[in-house]
Amino acid sequence: MPADSAIVFVVDDDVSVRESLESVIKSAGWFAELFASGQEFLARPRVTVPCCLLLDVSLPGLSGLELQWEIAERTEMPIIFITGHGDVPITVQAMKAGALEVLTKPLKRDVLLDAIRSALERSREMQAIRSCYQSLTRREREVMALVVTGLLNKQIGGELGISEITVKKHRGQVMRKMKADSLPELVTIAARLGLQLPGRTEDPPGRLPDR
Repeated sequence: MPADSAIVFVVDDDVSVRESLESVIKSAGWFAELFASGQEFLARPRVTVPCCLLLDVSLPGLSGLELQWEIAERTEMPIIFITGHGDVPITVQAMKAGALEVLTKPLKRDVLLDAIRSALERSREMQAIRSCYQSLTRREREVMALVVTGLLNKQIGGELGISEITVKKHRGQVMRKMKADSLPELVTIAARLGLQLPGRTEDPPGRLPDR
């Protein structure tokens, strides 16, 4: 597989749906990998190429929403949910938990392809962010982790045992390497990277409320 090739994963327990989606995906020039369950998908090694996931909401065993949560715990992957019911509460929950789209069967080919293109573009953006983060030195990562919590340069210096001037220098390098034009933008980038941010105590996304 070429290094820059994109993969579209499909998780659906209906073999006919999987094969139909595979045909559409391949016709657009992407690679497709099919899975009958969430457990099968989670067992697959992580990929380093742009990718996205077409995910059926109603899966046996691990549900689509639960799989969404499991994925979010490990990495950021654009998810397009597929439902045959147009269930509004589930749609709202999936979108709040970060789903890119929720499409209702029967799927319209053009709508599906547009959604996949958007998802793969988001995946490419995430890869670029990770690449930028990898370019940071250990000290720059330490400074970034404290900057996004809202600490001032003087406070960061106290935490790390370095001067305020040195903090300012590292902070500038972080902003440049991460291509962030403002602190809010850097905070957004940190959240996408999965860095621990203050005040993030919300319920796990994708979890259904107790009934």
